This record gives sequence, structure tokens and C-alpha cells, in this order.
Amino acid sequence: MKLNPTYVLLFSLIAMFQVNQVYAITLIQEPIHARRFDDNFKSRYSSDKFNYEGKVVIKTTPSGSGHYEDYKQEKLKQKDDDNSKQLIFNLGPLAYLFYIAIALAVGYLVFILINEGGSGLFSSKAKRSIASYEDINAENINSTNIESLILEAEKNNNYRLAIRFYYLLILQNLSTNNHIQFEDDKTNNDYLNEVSGTPFGETFTYISYLYNYIWYGLFPVNMTKYEKAKQHFTLFLKQVNS
Repeated sequence: MKLNPTYVLLFSLIAMFQVNQVYAITLIQEPIHARRFDDNFKSRYSSDKFNYEGKVVIKTTPSGSGHYEDYKQEKLKQKDDDNSKQLIFNLGPLAYLFYIAIALAVGYLVFILINEGGSGLFSSKAKRSIASYEDINAENINSTNIESLILEAEKNNNYRLAIRFYYLLILQNLSTNNHIQFEDDKTNNDYLNEVSGTPFGETFTYISYLYNYIWYGLFPVNMTKYEKAKQHFTLFLKQVNS
């Protein structure tokens, strides 16, 4: 399967939008705390539980006091200090550049889809202009403005080329009405087999004969011969679209 670069770009942009739009670098500093003895540390060792002269009497330490409580309170204080000293650098200017890059990419994508690759997205209803019959393929035949190519060929008195475009116009209408499946490597005989069971199968056989005779026969076609052949093509188009 051939990947369309416009769709690859589209999915890449969708992935880029998933990235966080605000960049921040968090720097956590671990402060250094100097330890020192409390002024009243001696009083802590004057209680009965530190009396080694007689029987040691251990009393229950009241809740919210003692070494562990002091240590616990100290750690909580350190944690609060660390959070308050957390440094966050917001990369504001770079964020604006990111938005600008996204906007330019989206604009470029829309330009490509509208002007080059819009056969499936933006040009499903509005037919596209093609410079040559060689540019018509299975991907764009249903969205190509073949009528304008016929008028251009008639204007230049290139009636053989006009017949070529008329036959492509017939294939386009057969495809849009689901009578055939247009493919680049199919032959006219393949299309004849596809429409053989339809009410206009015999007419299409004659149309194909005219096309092969005029286009591949390399015979000169004047305006009179062209108008006769054109009449068969236009009648067949009305039959297909009726």
C-alpha cells in the first residue's frame, strides 16, 4: 500500500499535539542543616530514668515530647522548606516558538491537501483540474474535471484527444455508478466483462470499438467525424446516469 505523504504529515501533527504545551524544569535543592545542641539539653537527662544510683524508674513519655517528636517535627519543617525552595523555570519564549511551528505546519498541510492531495479529503465534491490524460489514475479519476479537458481539446481542434477524454469520462461515470471498478492496470476488455450483464453492455462494446479505432488507430479525425462519435458517447452517458 502506497503511503500518502500528506496523511503521514497529518498523523505526525496529531502526535505532536499530545506533547505537553508548557515546559518546566524543576530543580529541587536539598538544604544543608547545621546541628547544634539545644540550650536545655541537660534538663532532659535529669529525670528519674537517668538515675543510675538506685533502681531506675522509667516513666511514660508524654505524647508530643522527647527526642523522636523533636526529630519528627524537624523533618516536617525541612520538607516544607524544601517545597518552598523548589525552583521552576517556565520556558515561555520557547513555548511561543512551538506554537508558531505548529501553526505553520498545519497551514502547510492544508495547502497540500487543497492543491495537491485532496482527492479523498477536501475534493470529494469539487472536481480537480488535471493537465494531461496521463495524470488520471485510479486515485483521482472520480474527482477529476474531465469535462474541462474535453472542452480544452475541442478548443485546440485536437479531436482524437477529445475522444480519449470522452472515453475516460465514460469510465468515470461507470465507476461512480458502481458498474465497474476502475484500476490502473485494467484493460478495456476487463471493463467490457464487468458491464456485459448490464442493459448497456452492447452499447459499451460499440463505444469501446469507436475509441480503439480513433485513439489507437492513429487516423486523422476531422470535426465531422468527431461530432458523429461524440453523439454516441453523450447518449451512452445519459443511459448510464438515467
